[in-house]
Amino acid sequence: MEIKRKESDFIVTVSPHVRSVETVPRIMWTVVVSLLPALLCGVYFFGLRVIFVTALCIVGALFSEWFVEKLAGKPITIGDGSAFLSGLLLGLTMPVTVPFYIPLISSFIAVGITKQIFGGIGYNIFNPALIGRAFALITWPRAMTSWVEPSKMFDLNNIGAAFSNIGMWLDGKTSATPLGILKLEGIAKVFEPYAAKADLYMNLLIGQRAGSIGETSVIAILIGALFLMLRRYISWHIPVSYLATVGLFSWILGGKEGLFTGDALLHVLSGGLMLGAFFMATDYVTSPSVKKGRLVFGFGCGILTVLIRLKAGYPEGVMFAILIMNCFAPLIDRNLKQKVFGLRKGK
Repeated sequence: MEIKRKESDFIVTVSPHVRSVETVPRIMWTVVVSLLPALLCGVYFFGLRVIFVTALCIVGALFSEWFVEKLAGKPITIGDGSAFLSGLLLGLTMPVTVPFYIPLISSFIAVGITKQIFGGIGYNIFNPALIGRAFALITWPRAMTSWVEPSKMFDLNNIGAAFSNIGMWLDGKTSATPLGILKLEGIAKVFEPYAAKADLYMNLLIGQRAGSIGETSVIAILIGALFLMLRRYISWHIPVSYLATVGLFSWILGGKEGLFTGDALLHVLSGGLMLGAFFMATDYVTSPSVKKGRLVFGFGCGILTVLIRLKAGYPEGVMFAILIMNCFAPLIDRNLKQKVFGLRKGK
């Protein structure tokens, strides 16, 4: 005999019992909003071509997800915000001078291959945006390492000229990043244009330096990161352990005069470390889920970043460090998972 249930009946089910208003689209679009300060600072310092480059990455990411899912006969998920976020993150790691075809091809590698070929959101092993950037850097190294000095080219009085030249770069003065100068010419050359070290540190905080679109302004990145922390979308474990490890070991090993003579603050504020620590390394899918594991993950990223910066051929190591540690995330979770109470030893 069939039992009819009333709406008021209490139904007991197996745990866990989780009720939350958070959904994948809600989280993804919130992270997109948190990246707007970094994007707006990129527009302020490098001009309206920033919008052109990031838009290409986003459109390429959305099309790649739609195309692969359509080809595979899977439900279309471009509305959940994950592809949009991957495209935006990829755009923020690009130089403003990059040719138009690089963002489009890189976004397909990031989303169409790195994410969708592995099964879509939740199944990718590596951070999609970082794989896209790694592919671009290896394939077009000259274009991906051509930097210009910030020039505050977002001129409201000449906005027509800005849009008419949006497909090309507007006579930017080429320059090297602080880490590039440090790698090739030493720390004295980095501080040479400044009357005091504090002036360089302030420029790094504000964003008045050469670099990728979204990595230059530390303050803008921290504003977005603080917003995510207050919403409890990310925890402090990975960013703090990552930044602390880079600061400590760059101070110990980064000086030419011997141990404990490196400039920790320069290394922490330079390059893509802030963007990587708060927005790349904390990716839910490719980082550990347990708290102790996140600390180990951040420590590993920090060690690898310092080793690549100081001993390898690249002046920056954040991208490769996070991708390498992505490989170890499942192993870290497996070995540092929390103990299950109620079981006897040996069972």
